[in-house]
Amino acid sequence: MTTFTHAIVRAPGDSFADGLTEAGLGAPDLGLARKQHAAYCDAIVRCGVALTRLDADERFPDSTFVEDTAVLTANLAVLARPGAPSREGEVDSVAGAVRGFFRRVASIVPPGTLDGGDVCQAGDRFFIGLSRRTNLAGAAQLIALLETEGFTAETIDIRHSPTLLHLKSGIAWIGRDTIVLGPELAAEPALRKFARLVVEPGESYGANCVAINDHVLIPAGHDALERSLSRASFGAIPLDVSEFRKMDGGLSCLSLRFANPPNDGHSARV
Repeated sequence: MTTFTHAIVRAPGDSFADGLTEAGLGAPDLGLARKQHAAYCDAIVRCGVALTRLDADERFPDSTFVEDTAVLTANLAVLARPGAPSREGEVDSVAGAVRGFFRRVASIVPPGTLDGGDVCQAGDRFFIGLSRRTNLAGAAQLIALLETEGFTAETIDIRHSPTLLHLKSGIAWIGRDTIVLGPELAAEPALRKFARLVVEPGESYGANCVAINDHVLIPAGHDALERSLSRASFGAIPLDVSEFRKMDGGLSCLSLRFANPPNDGHSARV
């Protein structure tokens, strides 16, 4: 399991409620969203990770979901090309922070589209979701780049799953050869070699959890998942992300996590 030392985050801006969503859960409470984001950041710091905090960007309501803008490996950063046209400009505003940590930076280019939320790293293997946001051309470009770094990668087609916006809406690698899965991906052949922890149907949102060092961040209220993690000797940190769920977001969406040490050993602002 990678030991993360750093993460990039961006708090929701005043335009947050204008973002893309199909959740049908009502408008988010901006004040509560900001409190939840602050608690999320505090939890990451408690896991031993330093933060780069980007200023809110009112031009892009979805820009708090920074994970979709890049794919970060040990030595290579790949700037994504989001599949939703309204989100394309988010990449430029994150690229400066990414380049501050990575000497090697590549980009997904047209006709490829790729959201970082469709990319799940499981050790030296990557799974890339073909979705409404990530197309085959974008996945092929990423696979070629990852192979230059010695990784292997394959695609998982989730376009037939209306409940999965991104691959990581239904999957999370938490280390020790263990993957947390939503019911939609429980029978996926590509994942059979892993120890699989399948969440209960009523807690499918919990499949989007985040392993950070010795902890697993999970959505609050997913008690069965928390018990399953405990039985498997994983320490869970429940966090309330109700307002981000209203905007089709989850725990992994809210940060870009990587193992490179920060340049000065302290949090930075871009």
